[in-house]
Amino acid sequence: MPRIFITPGEPAGIGPDITLLAAQKPWATELVAICDPEALKLRAAQLNIAVDFSQCDITQAPKQHQPGTLKILPVQQKHPTELGKLNPSNAQYVIHCLELAATLCQQKSGQALVTGPVHKANINAAGITFTGHTEFLAKYTKTLHSVMLFVTPEIRVALATTHLPLAKVPAAITSSLLKSVLMVLHQDLKQKFHLKDPRIVVCGLNPHAGENGYLGREEVDIIEPTLNQLRQEGLNIKGPVAADTVFTPKQLIESDAVLAMYHDQALPVVKYLSFGSAVNVTLGLPFIRTSVDHGIAMDAAGTGRADASSLIAAIELAIQLAT
Repeated sequence: MPRIFITPGEPAGIGPDITLLAAQKPWATELVAICDPEALKLRAAQLNIAVDFSQCDITQAPKQHQPGTLKILPVQQKHPTELGKLNPSNAQYVIHCLELAATLCQQKSGQALVTGPVHKANINAAGITFTGHTEFLAKYTKTLHSVMLFVTPEIRVALATTHLPLAKVPAAITSSLLKSVLMVLHQDLKQKFHLKDPRIVVCGLNPHAGENGYLGREEVDIIEPTLNQLRQEGLNIKGPVAADTVFTPKQLIESDAVLAMYHDQALPVVKYLSFGSAVNVTLGLPFIRTSVDHGIAMDAAGTGRADASSLIAAIELAIQLAT
């Protein structure tokens, strides 16, 4: 039975709320929240959610989660949480939770990490360089190549570049980058999703995939030659395909995953199709990491309006991948 760690994320947002809501469900795993136990108890009281908290002993074998209970590995916040109010003084707490979770997963004390939403600007305001979970976990674990993959009931979409200003994307699309991303995507689709010969369709960068160079040269000079080389190495790759047609039913039926060139080439489609049930998966790490597909929603924190659907989907996928 797997042990799955949850980091609720930004304490002023809905991460604690959805963690408490997920704890009400039965799970074929052991759930362990890495957070400040007193802060989580306070949020449970604010939400009138009954939870029996206990400290986790990671030296013992995992025990199946029981609804209405939650095991904790304590990390103390520096300052109390004010609902709906960001405090950079608590940014290091968020980072410490992630570091502890990643370390324990690397030590095989847990089989997966499920992360709640964080606020990137608040972490950076504390003087901590942070562009996202994907980049942070890759750096912390010394992973050379990580890939952000979004999984929905309808599609799987990976990103060639992640949290990068749009003006910097064209220069980032290099043959080396595409090779590393596609190799990680191919290998993890085989190993984690058990696809024998993953079919990957790759988006172009420019409108209409560059129109043979008339609308941009990246497809002609970089993307197509790289894909040809990978095809010769045995990868089942189609593209570059115009991004405005790649998400049509015909294309999706004929593929197991789409590789988009940048964040907002993919995410509007993912969130339109499955907002609240999509799962963010980091490929290439030495452990399984899934996450919610939404932000911290400070206006809903502590109000009872938080929807735990995405966290529940992230836990379900983590269990599936871990077992």
